Amino acid sequence: MSLQRGFSAFLERVMPAGLYARSLIIIIAPVVLLQGAVAFLFMERHYELVTRRLSTAVGQDIAALVELRKATPGPDNDAKLVRIAREQLSMRVEFLPQQPLPPARPKPFFSILDASLLREISDEVRRPIWIDTVGRSNFVEIRVQLDDAVMKVLAKRSQTYASNSHIFLIWMVAASAVLLGIAIVFLQKQIRPILALSEAADSFGKGREGPEFKVKGAREVRLAAESFIDMRNRIERAMEQRTTMLAGVSHDLRTILTRFRLQLAMLEETPETEELARDVEEMSRMLEAYMAFVRGDAGEPASPTDIPAMLEELKRSAETHGAQAGVESHGDPIAMVRPDAFRRCLQNLVANAARYATKISIISVHDGRTLEIRIDDDGPGIPADKREEVFRPFLRLDEARGQDKGGGSSGLGLAITRDIARSHGGDVKLESSPLGGVRAIVIVPA
Repeated sequence: MSLQRGFSAFLERVMPAGLYARSLIIIIAPVVLLQGAVAFLFMERHYELVTRRLSTAVGQDIAALVELRKATPGPDNDAKLVRIAREQLSMRVEFLPQQPLPPARPKPFFSILDASLLREISDEVRRPIWIDTVGRSNFVEIRVQLDDAVMKVLAKRSQTYASNSHIFLIWMVAASAVLLGIAIVFLQKQIRPILALSEAADSFGKGREGPEFKVKGAREVRLAAESFIDMRNRIERAMEQRTTMLAGVSHDLRTILTRFRLQLAMLEETPETEELARDVEEMSRMLEAYMAFVRGDAGEPASPTDIPAMLEELKRSAETHGAQAGVESHGDPIAMVRPDAFRRCLQNLVANAARYATKISIISVHDGRTLEIRIDDDGPGIPADKREEVFRPFLRLDEARGQDKGGGSSGLGLAITRDIARSHGGDVKLESSPLGGVRAIVIVPA
């Protein structure tokens, strides 16, 4: 069992992550293995068998010439043997003076064929021989050591072993390449709808207006695409219904609050009416905060936004509240965000920091893939075990950092901040700041 798990882990490490590459391996691996098996069987069985039979036939012809010369020696008989070999056996024969055989030549790439040829001819001739298959492209030179001479034989390469077998290998490789090319084109057409579905889901998750998405591809991909479209439509309808309902509620509540204001304006100014007026204004601010939290500025499209310019505005806003602020920007200044929503996200954090701190540092880093905004302050900070709780709606900490200024006294500022960041496909987290207070980190894809 452990061996199986280890093998599975090894495959996970070496296998590519993409579906396209894995599908290609599924197609290519069997083809390569089949080619290797066919080539091995062909070379081992058919190719070697044909070569052995051809080599045996050439060896028998040479052995016959040697025996004929041994039976009837003499110059006239040598000339007859040369003629017979040329006319009947398609060989060029020449008798050289007695001399040692040349040294062995370097082995060619297919040395297995030369070894088979040498073995078969040696078995038939039973005399010292020397073979050269490299020196001449179309012929094989064979020398046989006789008692009083050296017989030199030039035979056609096609007579000694199968020299046209490479055509089979070329056809096999060419056919496999054509099949693989068709498979690659087919796979690309199958993978393209999956990539389009992934891009559409990613754009929708980031709250961006994605490219036009059409249902196409295999049946399973079509089912997944149709399910995604239905889900997207249901989510959009739910958001639209919620916004419409809250807009109606907001209108009704604003009407009531307006009537309160008019009635208070018609009353005589007293400490009681001033207190009631403050309560009405507080209710109005709370209503606007609730509406902003639920609405989330979802209808705003994403567009290229100058982040350093936005941070400079936030810096000036913090300085008007008496805080000392600094801004640093690194990387590409332009990011694809929803400008008003993203400004509100950062404004809540900066305003919250300016309320409790005297020194604020704002740093942006855009590496081309993600945009990271770090906001540090020297305020009292938030306990580590409370840093996630402060993002819950309507939660206010006694230590004051949860009563953020961006959301009024309703406890919605940080909840709105995280909601906006997540609607961009990112998130917000809190850490300890080098300045001694809180570091708020906003990370969104850009």
